[in-house]
Amino acid sequence: MNALVRRPLGQTSLSVTPLGLGLAALGRPAYITLGRAEDLGEGRDVATMRSRTWAVLDAAWAAGVRYLDTARSYGRAEEFLAGWLRERGIAPGDVVVGSKWGYAYVGDWRLNAERHEVKELTADRLRVQLDQTRALLGEHLSLYQIHSATIESGVLDDEDVLDGLRALRAEGVAVGLSTSGPRQADTIERAIGAGLFDAVQSTWNLLERSAGEALGRAHEAGMGVIVKEGVANGRLTARAAPAALATVARERNTTPDALALAAVLARPWAGVVLSGAVSAGQLRDNLGAAEIEWDAELDERLAGLEEDPDGYWARRGALPWS
Repeated sequence: MNALVRRPLGQTSLSVTPLGLGLAALGRPAYITLGRAEDLGEGRDVATMRSRTWAVLDAAWAAGVRYLDTARSYGRAEEFLAGWLRERGIAPGDVVVGSKWGYAYVGDWRLNAERHEVKELTADRLRVQLDQTRALLGEHLSLYQIHSATIESGVLDDEDVLDGLRALRAEGVAVGLSTSGPRQADTIERAIGAGLFDAVQSTWNLLERSAGEALGRAHEAGMGVIVKEGVANGRLTARAAPAALATVARERNTTPDALALAAVLARPWAGVVLSGAVSAGQLRDNLGAAEIEWDAELDERLAGLEEDPDGYWARRGALPWS
């Protein structure tokens, strides 16, 4: 059983729980999660979203979640998180906070923005955004990650960036990277070879499993593995679950999202899987993953859900911001 007992993240000194909370869908009014309009309604002004974020953070804290994930591009997520940490009197070390640099939020708090975020993986962007993150999170910042590193971006060959990350690591902040796209495995292998990174955050779910073997090698190399999009932006929840997943969830008296997240927790290389909940109720359902005993029958019955990576990422890229 995967209880929420803290454990090391890879070979770092950071102590995390198997389930963490990601703030991608809480820190900004628009995101690419299915059913977002139903989940959030019309109340998406800054004050309402801050209150919603704090409520979910309170629920996560009460449940024992001790890993929190944010990014510069998640709208006001870092700001919301910083305010909550300060108001609740949570000291550095009581919870592990990871953030990311590389994208800037440009959506101007509008649902219909032409662009919501802009990517720039340069040393200048690292320096600017690190200062911004530290101004908000201060000593709570435990892990700083390149946001959506890819082979094509060249960021893993940029010595100015790598030197900046080495300097940050020397100051006691763990460094990592997140990955996306059908070539995640290639990026992970390059990161392993760099010998610099403490952690990697990648997409792995019942639909998109292509990074699994590379994540296993990252784990063997001592890197902490954080899994994002375990419910595939809503495609593996009750709202849109494939028939096989929905059927098994009913038989096991659980929810499709809990089952999908349990599939991640069953991987021997998975250190943390993120919940993207936007309400305490969604979080409660997600946390049901920790109570599921994964077995060979589940692997066999759900193996057919796997999709071609190119097709999966094309479908993900077509999801609307709402």
